[in-house]
Amino acid sequence: QSLSKNQQCALSVKCSALMLLFPPALSHGDIELHQQMSFSPSGLRAHTVTVLFILTCALVYVTLLEETPQDTAYNTKRGIVASILVFLCFGVTQAKDGPFTRPHPAYWRFWLCVTVVYELFLIFILFQTVHDGRQFMKYIDPKLGVPLPERDYGGNCLIYDPGNTSDPFHNIWDKMDGFVPAHFLGWYIKTLMIRDWWMCMIISVMFEFLEYSLEHQLPNFSECWWDHWIMDVLVCNGLGIYCGMKTLGWLSMKPYQWQGLWNIPTYKGKIKRIAFQFTPYSWVKFEWKPASNLRRWLAVLGIIFMFLLAELNTFYLKFVLWMPPEHYLVLLRLVFFVNVGGVAMREIYDFMDDPKFHKKLGQQAWLVAAITVTEFLIVVKYDPNTIMLPIPFFIMQCWILGILLILTWTLWRFFIRRRNGFGV
Repeated sequence: QSLSKNQQCALSVKCSALMLLFPPALSHGDIELHQQMSFSPSGLRAHTVTVLFILTCALVYVTLLEETPQDTAYNTKRGIVASILVFLCFGVTQAKDGPFTRPHPAYWRFWLCVTVVYELFLIFILFQTVHDGRQFMKYIDPKLGVPLPERDYGGNCLIYDPGNTSDPFHNIWDKMDGFVPAHFLGWYIKTLMIRDWWMCMIISVMFEFLEYSLEHQLPNFSECWWDHWIMDVLVCNGLGIYCGMKTLGWLSMKPYQWQGLWNIPTYKGKIKRIAFQFTPYSWVKFEWKPASNLRRWLAVLGIIFMFLLAELNTFYLKFVLWMPPEHYLVLLRLVFFVNVGGVAMREIYDFMDDPKFHKKLGQQAWLVAAITVTEFLIVVKYDPNTIMLPIPFFIMQCWILGILLILTWTLWRFFIRRRNGFGV
């Protein structure tokens, strides 16, 4: 029925009052959009026009004012670097934002673009012959492209060596090198990525079993028993995981109430606010719950498998591309994974935990998975003889037994138990 003008006005006022008293529920996307808008001061803008202007000025300078050297190799290197820089400028200003916004969204867009560049580099190396691929590394560093000298990694495994009267514990001190703090720091960061004590310990212990299983292929996997289980698992990895879990507990308990820098009256408060800019904007606790359903169980198994494969790639890539362990490219690769791993894990968790909202795997997680597989394919192509060295029979029996136990538990937990009415 048609309403009079006064009735329509009264109905409109009542509806407005009801909307104020009982506002509609916001979707997940609306909440995130509101948070980003409320936390988007001018300093967090992409500055697309400014970056484009600076980039154009640089190109004009190179074109009109700089004389091009008559050196083909130098010009090729400079052209490739310039192309990468232009792509990074485009990505930092135009790429899609990920789940992280601190310390600045452009920081995470930068690493997303670096991920694309690294994957393209790996694809290029994959399509070369073994000789050409190794010699190509000389364009990056002339010291590369030569076979690595053989080293003895196992050696004397006595904790107390009575034959060395001057220093009976020299075997322990020899292991106290730069890799000890690197192990600790690596597992501290991995714990911040995974955010689960059990998963971290499983990956840590599983990698030591992999080193035992593959020491016939790579000599640097041959370590003393106390180096495996005391130095690595208990001291370095265990302490890193413990400190990481303590940090996670602090991050989950601290209040996340942000205030504009210029609204803080004291200098101490301003400095504290600047320091907190490098902490998360909000906190999400990862609850993997692998035994809750088959999808989550397979996802957790896949995460553990990809983590272990990425760890193995670190050692095998050095071996097949003839890079010494102390080379800066090895360190850069680790720094790269430190910056992209956390974003990838968050995207994997969101995709697994809320598939209705996150309908596809995140861009950083997709690229990290592609990089891990591509690195392994390079290892397989460049040195298939090492990869195909047969695993000792008793070690193969242990791995077959472990795989059968996992398959048996999976069938019982998600099929037999459910069919018998015990639930999941």
